[in-house]
Amino acid sequence: MKAFLILEDGNVFTGKSIGSTRDMISEIVFNTSMTGYLEILTDPSYAGQAIVMTYPLIGNYGVCYKDMESRQPWADGYIVREIARTPSNFRSENSIENFLKEKDIPGIEGIDTRALTKILREEGTMNGMITTNENYVLEDVIKKLKEYRVKNVVMEDYGSKDNIADCLLKRGCDVTIYPAFTKAEEILAEGFDGIMLSNGPGDPAECVDIIEEIKKMYASDTQSSGKRFKFRKSIYFHTKSWVCSH
Repeated sequence: MKAFLILEDGNVFTGKSIGSTRDMISEIVFNTSMTGYLEILTDPSYAGQAIVMTYPLIGNYGVCYKDMESRQPWADGYIVREIARTPSNFRSENSIENFLKEKDIPGIEGIDTRALTKILREEGTMNGMITTNENYVLEDVIKKLKEYRVKNVVMEDYGSKDNIADCLLKRGCDVTIYPAFTKAEEILAEGFDGIMLSNGPGDPAECVDIIEEIKKMYASDTQSSGKRFKFRKSIYFHTKSWVCSH
């Protein structure tokens, strides 16, 4: 099936659909690794992003679930030059194409990923859409891409510097700062687009009460203020020590 990658600067790449066929809008970033594609897909630092792999052949050694960096993939989308449909590796338990389908991750193959990477390097990271709709209207898609961003952000203050909030403000976010011991229910009720957990002093493992509130937000899939929260996409950790604690 034909697929299209449309960038917010108007560039369009045409290729073949891999993985899920649903439309996807996300921030497009690139990775130059030659191996480790499963680790990259399951790296929480790629939450809310679609990944371009510059290495030309991805998936040749298949999927070994023991190599996953977390329990689930975090990438919004996957963009490759060529995908290997018949992996060759005694450890392989699945193909990368089936993995993308099972995890509902849209992807595209058959495009010039190095040309795409050059655009991202020269013009900066930008939003993009992967779609299988051949009747898309470019002007409408570009408008959606330019409007796409996480706007209303709450930051939980565990001892953060002012610069963290300033960086969010510079990116066009409206930031609301909550004290460290705020209950998860209070934050969920406000309907924010995303949550930033700041760094702070001490050992995070000792912050038992805070960790319990983070778990509630992480597991939340409730209706609040007309929005459905999917915190797989919208909790961002300022320090990786928190990732190890929840």
